Amino acid sequence: MISVEEARTRICAAIRPLGSEQVGLGEALGRVLAEDAVARVTQPPAAMSAMDGYAVRAADVATVPVRLTVVGEAPAGGAFEGTLRAGEAVRIFTGGPLPAGADSIVIQENVTVEGDKVLVREGTTAGRYVRPAGLDFKAGDVGLPCGRLLTVRDIGLAAAMNLPWLRVTRRPRIAILSTGDEIVMPGEPIGPNQIVGSNGLSLAAFVTACGGTALHLGIAPDDRAALKQMMAGAAGADLLVTSGGASVGEHDLVHGVLREHGMSLDFWQIAMRPGKPVMFGRFGTTAVLGMPGNPVSTLVCALVFLRPVIETMLGQAEPDARTATALLGADLPANDRRQDYLRAELTYDPQRGAVATPFGRQDSAMLRTLAHADCLIVRPPYAEAAAAGTTVAILPFSGGTIGI
Repeated sequence: MISVEEARTRICAAIRPLGSEQVGLGEALGRVLAEDAVARVTQPPAAMSAMDGYAVRAADVATVPVRLTVVGEAPAGGAFEGTLRAGEAVRIFTGGPLPAGADSIVIQENVTVEGDKVLVREGTTAGRYVRPAGLDFKAGDVGLPCGRLLTVRDIGLAAAMNLPWLRVTRRPRIAILSTGDEIVMPGEPIGPNQIVGSNGLSLAAFVTACGGTALHLGIAPDDRAALKQMMAGAAGADLLVTSGGASVGEHDLVHGVLREHGMSLDFWQIAMRPGKPVMFGRFGTTAVLGMPGNPVSTLVCALVFLRPVIETMLGQAEPDARTATALLGADLPANDRRQDYLRAELTYDPQRGAVATPFGRQDSAMLRTLAHADCLIVRPPYAEAAAAGTTVAILPFSGGTIGI
């Protein structure tokens, strides 16, 4: 068995970023930039008012009160075409361009309007309430770097930079194949020795949430010919993910069938719990990641290994396990040689901070505890017994629709 860290390193080293495609800005949310997004315009394009008020020369309002003659206005989308002279002011609104000759803004709350004049009651200094040209960005600036996962805020920035199109990394095509005579799809008739399978659908949801395109191949029976035929559906995929059939039982066929048909095996079995029977190799041009069949093991391995694979394919920088720390909420015994991932609830103590309390039972078939967990407590191999209050590493689950 190899360590989790070595397995993740070897998997990611064998994966290369995918090619790119151009998409409209409206289609770019959640995609990963394949090249720097460079501003095509300067924002703001000229000095602008940050407030409603009056554009003035700071020298004219150094001593107040003082009366100034209003000679025009500069609304947003319009401009005062003349040049401001001594003793003059221009009515201006937020976003209006600063007139030539003006260097400051007196906000409207600090003046009294007297016909075509304003009485300035409170002075200002040069540059006050003025947004200089290029305050946000200048044409040619890199606003968003290559490898960035685009958020709602990023879409707004790209739009402001006048970028109607963005070049993003192609979504990885990931084929998913569950195995086992005992598994049926949700809604199908359940035989006396069968259970409803969750791995295919949960893995497909995981792939989608991480930015990939899931190709759900269905459930293969424990039959070599049928398994080979269904695996053919992965042709053209960037990655084949299997669940079940990768252990050592006589009905665990995935490993053998793939090797019989040309898979080059990198490794098989990892010193982790849950998830020992993890396999990685290459079947033709398609990488293969074999997962355990137990549903919790499958999703824990997806979090630890599949997400970094997808991030590497998408060109995201430095994929990792995103560990954090918390205080342990209950005593734990010493660990054995396998790195342990314990489902836990996460609470926050005003004095102590985050507290992770493991569920009492950690059976890898118990999906409900995974669904209700907030994080995984990560216990390294041969970790000593830990008392409540000890600082431990955790792998937090994401919020929103990803949830893992």
